[in-house]
Amino acid sequence: MTSIFEPNGKQTACTIIEAGPCTITQVKTPETDGYSALQISYGEKKEKNTNKPLLGHFAKANTTGKAIVKEIRNCSIEKSIGDSITCEIFEEGEEVSVIGTSKGKGFQGVVKRHGFSGVGEASHGQHDRQRAPGSIGGSSYPSRVFKGMRMAGQTGGDRVKVKALKVIKIFPEKNYILVSGSVPGHNGSIVLIQK
Repeated sequence: MTSIFEPNGKQTACTIIEAGPCTITQVKTPETDGYSALQISYGEKKEKNTNKPLLGHFAKANTTGKAIVKEIRNCSIEKSIGDSITCEIFEEGEEVSVIGTSKGKGFQGVVKRHGFSGVGEASHGQHDRQRAPGSIGGSSYPSRVFKGMRMAGQTGGDRVKVKALKVIKIFPEKNYILVSGSVPGHNGSIVLIQK
């Protein structure tokens, strides 16, 4: 993340995203596939690390091995196989959604995972209970733990969609876009930007 100063002097937290170039590797139509979609690919992968069916698939689009292949349904972009999609499909000032995988934080307790406050005071006989979850249900009835009970467990590593991020600036020469706010994932992770 970074931040910029707007003309009125307000500081805005931003994220720089490299948006392309993405190559169209397949165009699906209702006549041939039963639905309309665009299959796009991004990134570079060595030819020796790409299997032969994908190499043949990429050869139709006159491109080499790609690291990520994603299908986008109901896309309004009119392009053909082999065309490239760059950051120029976005406009400054429009709102976009960013989908990615959040940072994995491992097995965490209820205070970090769900924001529990713990017992609070350390006096009156409390011993190592400050960050404990407390009671989780009845004993004789219902004699079980209800589904969805907020307890300790794996945190992060989930698919996250951040909505209504404003495109502040576009750098077409480097395929960078500057969006307000934060996006899910670590530095260098792959995200999907929806208009």
